[in-house]
Amino acid sequence: TYCGTETKIHSTAELAWALIMNSWRGLQTEIQNMKDGKWQTSVGRGLKGRTLGILGLGKQGKQVANYGIAFGMKVIAWSHNLKEEDCTNIGIEYVSSSHLFKSSDILTIHTRLSDRTRGYVDRNKINLMKKEAVIINTSRGPIINENDLIRSLNDGTISSAALDVYDQEPLPKDHILRKTKNIIL
Repeated sequence: TYCGTETKIHSTAELAWALIMNSWRGLQTEIQNMKDGKWQTSVGRGLKGRTLGILGLGKQGKQVANYGIAFGMKVIAWSHNLKEEDCTNIGIEYVSSSHLFKSSDILTIHTRLSDRTRGYVDRNKINLMKKEAVIINTSRGPIINENDLIRSLNDGTISSAALDVYDQEPLPKDHILRKTKNIIL
């Protein structure tokens, strides 16, 4: 079943960018530290010169690519149906799937859910990523193998994730994602 919202396309791209900024800079942790009476525990990371990987370069993916370019990021993209000329036309680099996972500091998902994409982001692909990498998903929850993501976050395979979509919606109160380390929900 397809389920979408009635909002314009830009709102999802803007949300993805807000999640990128929040997770990459560690804002949620630092905000909570201040509320708990603590002081800063990390130094926020900058985006300039980092690699933004986009899985799916449709309307939303292209908008997020433009945000990345505006922030001085290297932008790369891949998806099952993406062609090199699609990337060249907007000034970003077309890469292979494995290169996308290996090179991305931030991987943002903007592809449709299909038989090919269901569970596509799994433990094997997450293991290709940098330890400091971040995954953002504002597309469809089941594109990421949820159990693999939870294990990867809890064992430090990647630094963090930010999700706006889940396998089960609404997310149950006692869902394990609510207790997972280094995640923005």
